[in-house]
Amino acid sequence: MSAVLQSDSDTLRMLLERYRQDPEATFQTWFLWDKRIKNFRSIRRGIAAVVEEIEAGTFGNVYKGSSLETVVHSVAEQRQIFKGADHAFLWKPKLRIPDIYEDRGNQLAFGRFLHTCSCCNSEAQVLSAIQGLASRHIKGLGPAVANLLYFLHPTVVPPFNTAIVNGYNALTGAKVKLGRWEEYLAMRRGILDLNTTYRDLLSNDLGAIAGLLFDIGSGRYGAPPKSDDAAAFQKWEEDLAAVRAEAGRPKKALEASQAGERTHTEIQGWLRDLGGALGYLVWIASNDRNRSYGLGRLGDGCLLSLPKHIAASPSAETVGLIDVLWVDAQSGNVAAAFEVEHTTSIYSGIVRMLDLALGFPDHGSMPLFLVAPDGREEEVRAQLRRPAFGRVADLSVRYLPYSQLEKNRQAMALFGHGLKPVEAVARQL
Repeated sequence: MSAVLQSDSDTLRMLLERYRQDPEATFQTWFLWDKRIKNFRSIRRGIAAVVEEIEAGTFGNVYKGSSLETVVHSVAEQRQIFKGADHAFLWKPKLRIPDIYEDRGNQLAFGRFLHTCSCCNSEAQVLSAIQGLASRHIKGLGPAVANLLYFLHPTVVPPFNTAIVNGYNALTGAKVKLGRWEEYLAMRRGILDLNTTYRDLLSNDLGAIAGLLFDIGSGRYGAPPKSDDAAAFQKWEEDLAAVRAEAGRPKKALEASQAGERTHTEIQGWLRDLGGALGYLVWIASNDRNRSYGLGRLGDGCLLSLPKHIAASPSAETVGLIDVLWVDAQSGNVAAAFEVEHTTSIYSGIVRMLDLALGFPDHGSMPLFLVAPDGREEEVRAQLRRPAFGRVADLSVRYLPYSQLEKNRQAMALFGHGLKPVEAVARQL
């Protein structure tokens, strides 16, 4: 099904330009969110863990506490667009859906589908895998799976939820229904056509157009009418202007989000300065180093590249995204790693540190620190008790509360040496 617009091209371009500029639209709050890309690899690793457990027969027959819950929860935390992504995977005992927890054959089919999609390198292979899964008619397992596939193939598979479907129907005049793979695939075809037509205002990554459809479907924007309907077009322009004016006024939620980002950067800055004072070379996550901090940038005075033996490893991309690394100046080995978890799930940070610890066993038992607000300690401990994090117990992971870092960092910098002062105020997990 090809997309047939109910509005003219110029009108849709006007909407797209507003969507790109609106500081509270999904384009700015999620698609351009720097941590969006940072989470892709960890979600992919989570999908691989699901596949491994299903094949090994250790996945179990419940969603709660499973590796699938962990990775879907990580997806659901990707800002508003994915809120509720876990609903489709929750076990509904009265309906006995989705039928991948009690039926071993369906569970294996689901695991092998995820594995196939993880290994695909073409659109045709992904579509073939989807059609193969759809042909099994697994009860309760529908196009919501596309929210996992998007993180494997963002240029091929658009995200899927009720708001996106509603936005697509409003924009194109289609009548796509929820819950059926053939309907999703038809909508996907139409989304690709739209994306090709307006590529200059969107992206190869289908998250950009999915965000527009989400914003239309959730009511932030109205779908543009035909421009020859003067009254309707004038009303739509007025509504668009109202959204523009509203976006110009401070919003508590936006301010809270920005404050959270500033706090995350501030903690990284504390760790940067402390590491330098204790004699270490410091690495700042590659996507954070240009953030404003103090009178300069967060990455000022830090390593511009990872040590050669780390940069040459298969884990280099992931390791380079760890919030802060302290590197021994003599050996070039990582002396300590820090992940700052201000409000988001610890899942992504743990996966990055696992890649570091398991990828460089010759570095010794390097301390790994989860740095978070004091009030998150029990939440962090509860997360680490999940079966998906079973290997973490073998690592030297510590919890470093903000208060301890704030209270002691200056004394550590003046009188401390090595890692002992930091380890003294951190708590073993």
